Amino acid sequence: IPNESGIDLGPGLFFADGKRKVDYVLCYKYKKKSASKSRLSITSNGSVPITIQSRLEAEPELGEVGAAAGEPEESKLSEEEKALMRQEFEAGLLEAGLQIERDKERSKGIGFIRLHIPWPILSREAELQKIKVAVKKPFKKCFGSVSQILHEEWANYGVMYKYQPVDLIRKYFGEQIGLYFAWLGVYTQLLIPPSVLGIIVFLYGIFTVDTNVPSQETCNHNLNITMCPLCDAVCDYWHLSTVCSLARASYLFDNGATVLFAIFMSLWAACFLEHWKRRQMCLKHTWDLTSLEDEEDELRPEYEEALQEKKAKIKKNCQIRRLFSIVMLFNFFFLLPVCVQIFVTFSAVFGVVVYRICMLSVWSMNPDPEAKASVRMTVTTTGIILNMLVVLVLEEVYGAIAVWLTELELPKTEEEFEERLIFKSFFLKSMNAFAPIFYVAFFKGRFAGRPGDYVYVFGDYRMEECAPPGCLIELCIQLSMIMLGKQLIQNNVFEILIPHQLRYFKMEEDEENEAEERRPKQQYHKDFALEPFEGVSPEYMEMIIQYGFVSLFVASFPLAPAFALLNNVIEIRLDASKFVTEIRRPDAVRCKDIGIWYNILCGISKFSVITNAFVISFTSEFVPKMVYKYMYSVNGTMSGFTEHSLSYFNVSNFPPGTAPSTTLITGVTMCRYKDYRDPPWSADPYTFSKEYWSVLAARLAFVIFFQNLAMFLGMLVAWMIPDVPRSLREQLKKENMALMEFLLNQDQEACGKNQSSKTSIPCPEEPSTKPSHSTSYTKLGDRIPPSPSELKQNNTQV
Repeated sequence: IPNESGIDLGPGLFFADGKRKVDYVLCYKYKKKSASKSRLSITSNGSVPITIQSRLEAEPELGEVGAAAGEPEESKLSEEEKALMRQEFEAGLLEAGLQIERDKERSKGIGFIRLHIPWPILSREAELQKIKVAVKKPFKKCFGSVSQILHEEWANYGVMYKYQPVDLIRKYFGEQIGLYFAWLGVYTQLLIPPSVLGIIVFLYGIFTVDTNVPSQETCNHNLNITMCPLCDAVCDYWHLSTVCSLARASYLFDNGATVLFAIFMSLWAACFLEHWKRRQMCLKHTWDLTSLEDEEDELRPEYEEALQEKKAKIKKNCQIRRLFSIVMLFNFFFLLPVCVQIFVTFSAVFGVVVYRICMLSVWSMNPDPEAKASVRMTVTTTGIILNMLVVLVLEEVYGAIAVWLTELELPKTEEEFEERLIFKSFFLKSMNAFAPIFYVAFFKGRFAGRPGDYVYVFGDYRMEECAPPGCLIELCIQLSMIMLGKQLIQNNVFEILIPHQLRYFKMEEDEENEAEERRPKQQYHKDFALEPFEGVSPEYMEMIIQYGFVSLFVASFPLAPAFALLNNVIEIRLDASKFVTEIRRPDAVRCKDIGIWYNILCGISKFSVITNAFVISFTSEFVPKMVYKYMYSVNGTMSGFTEHSLSYFNVSNFPPGTAPSTTLITGVTMCRYKDYRDPPWSADPYTFSKEYWSVLAARLAFVIFFQNLAMFLGMLVAWMIPDVPRSLREQLKKENMALMEFLLNQDQEACGKNQSSKTSIPCPEEPSTKPSHSTSYTKLGDRIPPSPSELKQNNTQV
């Protein structure tokens, strides 16, 4: 194909004759038997046929045997068989009409094969694949290459305020990567409204914290509320006013505006999904993906090999029985590693819990009063940091285990392999990321017991319980630390620091090789030195996990959308720089949508309604406050709520050895603890009071109300917003009408020519079906295809 752009492609992008352009480069690794100098040998110039011997008769090339680059060195095939298989593959390329030229590199064990596809071969394949041909001459570009434009206008932190050039991304990388960045742009753009509203909710808490009655009562030293010890023997009694700052901080995220914000986020999730469907439909029309047919994928080589081995082992008379036993055995061995990983995840969470319990007991023995006052916050912060590190380590381990489990399943096709791998990776990584948060939100403090009847682990350590203001502030800290720490470490360490160090080591290795340093490198040598493309699944996975943090527990952390927005603005340019400058250019993959990721997004959005309903009902203090205000308050205000939410315990009822050994607060006969239980002077002391059952009923009623309201509003939004924009529907109608008129005119012209030549061919009737193709394009298969020479003369382009 002639180069009409006027760009100097360089000598490395042409064959040795300087005329034929390199369309594709194959590379493979080989093991050198003896050192030899680098030389360039032309295998075929497209005109001289080369006879290739069979695999059994041919001999491997001198000095090189190996497999394709990127394959593991451990293989069942010998080195000679690999070389012969490569020769057969090259023979197939020559037979198909391609022209090849081999560049034999002897220094680093990597060989390159350059391919050129002649114009007749391109025309033939375009006709077979029914690729549409332009009826107008393409616009002659007067600017730089697409990669240069993407580097300047996309992979640059100075253009963060600009929209992404999605069409150029699709043109250079293909539809699969173009759809990913289009989805990421839509997601980032739609994070702006919840980010602004979340900041408003947070500011509302700041401006009204001084008027919050429960916080004022907690900070009131005159009430002199003495709380029961946090641990046995070594912990002392303490005053409720010591957690004044914690109560005020909890109100910043646990106020009435948080409930409205959680309902808004449910509507936002529905709007986000509907908006992406509309955007995806527009992209499918613009990128000509509406008529893309799902082709039947070829079987994976691993599946074919295993199937052949299985057929050889299974006898005909017991085939069904053995296949059933094999399936049952495989299901057992598949479920066993998954159960082990679930056990490891919950064991890690439980290990952090044990750490906090032990540290609370150890640090409470510190004689320093100031250290004792901050022991709860210190234990919480260190436990959260430890949780974050465990999440990061297990995430890398689970990724490798998901690949191993998927390979054990032996899926038939690559598409099936990708979908199963995505599902397993998401299940394991999401469970790993959200398990510590689920523990704090729904389990911490629920099974701790009460003074005099606590639940113990390892015999001597009490289960941890929430602070009097509730567990919501700890949930907020846990969510923010894991979310921000995970993204910062992944962006800075795994995506910037480690690739930079790998490139540095490669440069050091190249500098040590004097031969490589003296010989100028071609462009494909430099491209091969880049990192291989690992697919868009890791990029999707990172954003989907972030979407889970934003939507699942947004009721506890309204600032999550704002932090996600800031991260994504940087993430887009970081990924752009990685795709343009740090990894090899991937093969273009045509696809109509984002695949299974949309179903995962829908599942997260629906599950977020349930989690937010339970967070508001059981983790926050919203429902108990409303119950007190409308059922138990004398004057209809929140005055007296703190006293109402605390129960009494007689210190004489402590089991032997559990009461404080030494105390600085003397004369204590009654201590208070957070729960709704009858006092010790009642007929049935320390049992759940009627207030407890009233609050529990209100919590469950709120869960049902919130869930049904949010889902109803979400379905209403999905019903009101059409999947196809009105402008696109009108455009499709115009294109169909114009194409029908064009076809009718052609039929009438053909009919007039037939009548003038006095032929008996009848005029064709008006077509009854409406074509779905655009006005400026027509299918090559619907008419007589022009010859390649006519296509060149008319300056058409496949």
